[in-house]
Order: sequence, then structure tokens, then C-alpha cells
Amino acid sequence: MDDCLFCKIAEKKIPSKMVYEDADLVAFEDINPAAPVHILIVPKRHIHSLNTIAEVDREIIGKLFIAAKTIAKQKGIADTGYRTVFNTNKDAGMAVDHLHLHLLGGRVFGWPPG
Repeated sequence: MDDCLFCKIAEKKIPSKMVYEDADLVAFEDINPAAPVHILIVPKRHIHSLNTIAEVDREIIGKLFIAAKTIAKQKGIADTGYRTVFNTNKDAGMAVDHLHLHLLGGRVFGWPPG
């Protein structure tokens, strides 16, 4: 999508603090972090949200979680704990209409979230 912020970041048309990249994903620091470690893991191919995923997206969804595990180890939060979150649509706090997985860590989280 031509006007999608995350597509532009994935294409390196907009700078970001990139922490991970492979053939299918990019991951970068959130510009408004909710934790000491707050990384957004984003498919390079535009997918609007969890509501729009299809069978063809099965592999990319798994890759998001493998990347989260890898980045958590790199950031030193794997052993102490971290949270992964998908927000879907506005009421859940989705600010950019492009599927992305939040990786948060570096502090204690409460439950329930919200």
C-alpha cells in the first residue's frame, strides 16, 4: 500500500531504529514505547490486521513469533519475561492499519492488561 507507514518503513523509505530484518519481516523500536523494550515486528507484505489473515498467511504468523523469541534473547529479556500483543482495530489501540506484533519487556507487567 502506497500510504501505509509500516510498508514505507519496511521499504526503508522512512527511517527507523531497525533491530531485525529477514526476507519476510522487519522489526524496529516503537517511537512511543510502553516499556523499556518495545519492538514492533511487521510483515513486509501488507496485511491489514488479524481480521484479514488467510490460510496463505499461516507461515508469516509463525515467523512473527520466532522473530519475537530471537529479539527477546538479543535484548536480554527472554529469561526475565516479555509480552507479545496484537492489537486489532481502533478499540484495541491499533494505530497503524498494518498487522504488527508488539514485543514488550524490561519491566514487570500487571494482569489483566488494559
